[in-house]
Order: sequence, then structure tokens, then C-alpha cells
Amino acid sequence: MSAPPSSTGAAGRRLAALAAGWRVYRADRGGLFGLAVLSLVVALALLAPVLTSSTELDVTRAGGAPLRPPSAENWLGTDESGRSVLLLTWWGARMSLLVGLSAAVLSMLIGTVVGLVAAHFGGWVSTLLLRLTDFFLVLPALVLAIALSTVLSRGVFTIVLAIGVTSWPQTARLVRAQTLTVETRPYIERARALGGGHRHLLGKHVLPAVLPLVFATTTLTVASAIIAESTLSFLGLGDPAMISWGSMLKSAMDTGAVTAGAWWYLLPPGLGIAVVVLSFTLCGRALETVLNPRLRGERR
Repeated sequence: MSAPPSSTGAAGRRLAALAAGWRVYRADRGGLFGLAVLSLVVALALLAPVLTSSTELDVTRAGGAPLRPPSAENWLGTDESGRSVLLLTWWGARMSLLVGLSAAVLSMLIGTVVGLVAAHFGGWVSTLLLRLTDFFLVLPALVLAIALSTVLSRGVFTIVLAIGVTSWPQTARLVRAQTLTVETRPYIERARALGGGHRHLLGKHVLPAVLPLVFATTTLTVASAIIAESTLSFLGLGDPAMISWGSMLKSAMDTGAVTAGAWWYLLPPGLGIAVVVLSFTLCGRALETVLNPRLRGERR
């Protein structure tokens, strides 16, 4: 049975909008570069268990000499336990990306719900949620994340929760502003006049119009979340059993790799953080250009 014409037309319009958005995105060289780098990093992170073995990360099975410079056997040298820095960086990408993406998704969910509810219902609900948002904006996010990580038990979930709970206010403000704009459009008034309830208005009309902005904001939030995870791990608040780029920098600092001149131990995780954060930022700026036509002429 064929789909109704209205459904086919809506699907066609969405595909046309996606194609037009991709053409605009493709014209941004920085966005393409960021997307290519992220695709490569994510592919390598996913393939790490297939192409390598996690047993090589065990300090009791390390066969190399400690803090050896790069060589034909170990391309990026070894750490203080004789493990391959290349392997540590490879597996560390998995944890840094996992925590960054998970924390960004949590932040996006909280910020989207708060922004939608505050803009749609207004009144005392909006006032209460805006005061809560202002409270989290005033508090230093890193200090609050450190406090949460200290109080709760160490682990990946704690890091994700600490970052996600402290990074949602910006998303909430953007979603609220966009929701207020969307709800002034005629089709929202028409749906309300026809008896559409809150769930129908938010789920069928407002949320689809707000999601592109949320998605673009999330790419920028991932970059901030990766930096926050690296900072918390560097401060010793991460999971000691998991390898991430931040924990590698902490180990390098604690074992005297800096004073010993072991640059090969510090450079790979530091460059990994910088490259991935830059790539997410470039993708986010390119998506902003797609969603905001006024920025296209300014960024050429």
C-alpha cells in the first residue's frame, strides 16, 4: 500500500532540505576537514578491539623498556611501564570520545527539556526554570564538576554526570529563544486553535523546528565535554582503571616524564585532544552556517 500523498510530500521536502543543507556544508572547507578527521578518529576508536588487544595495556604484560623514545618497534615510544604510547593513545580515544559524546547528549537532553518547557508554558514555570538556569550559569562549571566527581564514586558514569549536569544552561537558553520564535508562527496558532494539546504542539511542531539548532549546539558541547573530561582525569578524578587522554597526561606528570624530557609521552594525547576538539568546533561552525544563512557571506 503506497504512502499518503501528504506523507510523501513531507518526506520529499525533508530530503530536499537535507540535500540543500549538505551542499552548503560541503562548501565549508573547514567543516569538511573536521568531518573527515572525526570520521577517521571514530573509525579507529571503534576498530581498536579488532586490530589490537587490550591485554597489551596490562602493566604486568608490558615487555618494553620504560620511557623509551620512538623506534621501529614502538612508533611513539613507551610509557613508564614499558607500554606502547601509540596503543595507549589509540585506546584512550575510545574513552575520551565516549565520555564526551555521552556528556554532550545528557547536556542536550536537559537543556532541550528545560528550554522547551520554559518557553512553552511561561509564567511561574518559566521564571523558576530561568532562575535555575541562571544559578548554574553563575557557578563555575569546572568547580561544580570537580565537586560532584569528589562526592560521587569514581567511574565513567560519574564523569558523564558531572559534565552533563554542569553544561546544559547554554543549550537551555538557546532552545528557549528558538522556541519563542517558533511559537509565533501561524501554523502553531492554527494547531492550537484546532485543539492541539501541549504534547502535540511540542512533539509535532516545536521540537522538529528546534532540533537542528540543538544538533549544531551539541557538536560544540562535545568539544567542551572532551576538554572537561581530560581536565577531571588529569586532576585524578577519573576512573583509574580506564585509559583516556587525560589520564595519560596525569600519568606522564606523576611519573616525571615531563622532567625526564619524554615528549613522546605528552605529545600524542595532547595533540589528540587538540585535533578532536578543533574538528568538533569546525563541524559546529559549519552547521551554524547551514542553519543561519546570514553567516554564509561573513565566513567566505
